[in-house]
Amino acid sequence: MKYPIYINGFSAISALGHDQHTINKKYENASTHFSTLKLNSSSVMAAALPSDSLEELIKLSQENPKYKDLDKSVLMALYTARRAMSGLDFKAESTGINIGSSRGATSLFEKYHKAFLQGEPLSPLSSPTTTLGNISSWVAQDLGVDGPNISHSITCSTALHAMLNAKAWLEAGMSDLFLVGGAEAPLTEFTIAQMQALKLYSRLDTSKPCESLKMDKIQNSLVLGEGSASAVMSRSSEKAIAEITGFGYATEQIRHNISISSDAQCFQKSMKMALNEAERLEVDAIVLHAPGTVKGDQAELAAIEKSFTETPLLTTNKWKLGHTFGASGMLSIEMALQMLSHGKFYENPFYKQQNSSKLVKSVLVNAVGFGGNAVSILLEKPKHQK
Repeated sequence: MKYPIYINGFSAISALGHDQHTINKKYENASTHFSTLKLNSSSVMAAALPSDSLEELIKLSQENPKYKDLDKSVLMALYTARRAMSGLDFKAESTGINIGSSRGATSLFEKYHKAFLQGEPLSPLSSPTTTLGNISSWVAQDLGVDGPNISHSITCSTALHAMLNAKAWLEAGMSDLFLVGGAEAPLTEFTIAQMQALKLYSRLDTSKPCESLKMDKIQNSLVLGEGSASAVMSRSSEKAIAEITGFGYATEQIRHNISISSDAQCFQKSMKMALNEAERLEVDAIVLHAPGTVKGDQAELAAIEKSFTETPLLTTNKWKLGHTFGASGMLSIEMALQMLSHGKFYENPFYKQQNSSKLVKSVLVNAVGFGGNAVSILLEKPKHQK
């Protein structure tokens, strides 16, 4: 790596809540955070924000008259961005932002489109509040940042691709600090119907409807959740909560729009790239992408088994907080940061393994999206904390 790169601030909001202390407690236990979501014609399991987190967003939307017309995805990004940047010194002109989303302003888009189909007058806000770029741009306006302002969608690997972008800007000396993340509010009728049409959505009516990393499951069990997470990256070790020692990425030539190869060649390449950059052969733990689908979970495990002489400790968080699409990679970063901070491994109830009580000092985080775009990020405790 050209220069050491650190995470200096972090914040998240999801079905686990919005306070990092509370979130850690929820990671330490075996509870899940799903509830029944009523749709027009049916109901499904989903991972929605808890009431106290929703109250935080409501307060935020009432701060500024312009905020009341924003989609939940944008409000969540504003909320986590503020908290991640809190207490950090930054120069507006040399601070960049890259917060992406797989679907963007789903609730508003569906609302406006429904009104359009019904022949109602279309709001002049329908375009500016539903473009994908309005997530990062509103965060920039809120924080007063003048630097590069990027939004993108690389489906479920969106947030980790933002980290790749930040690395390039920081190493090039074109920015001193970069705010990265993902925001997703996909608990809408049409978005869920799309997952059901793909036959990916869980039909289980249990306390653990997402069987992420359950290797003997016989049906897909993806469950959607909503959330946002933001991290601050820089080349400064001041206030560092983790060091990013390896970045890896790969795009696989796919045969189907939603599939990767049976041994996830994209993950094999991205993990090896991250390990090579960190000059490592092994890591203590991996937070898998593992969406809860039969083939997706199996392929990623096969890639890990081919990439490591000794399989690290493996875990996920989608069984607990659902799949948040473009925000999912950064919420996996959250899980990794929690494990590094407390030195503990947080188990997945479906995948038991030995040595789960070992001290965790290095964690690899994986994400992949439709189109075979894989990213692997290796986190370690900062050297001055080891």
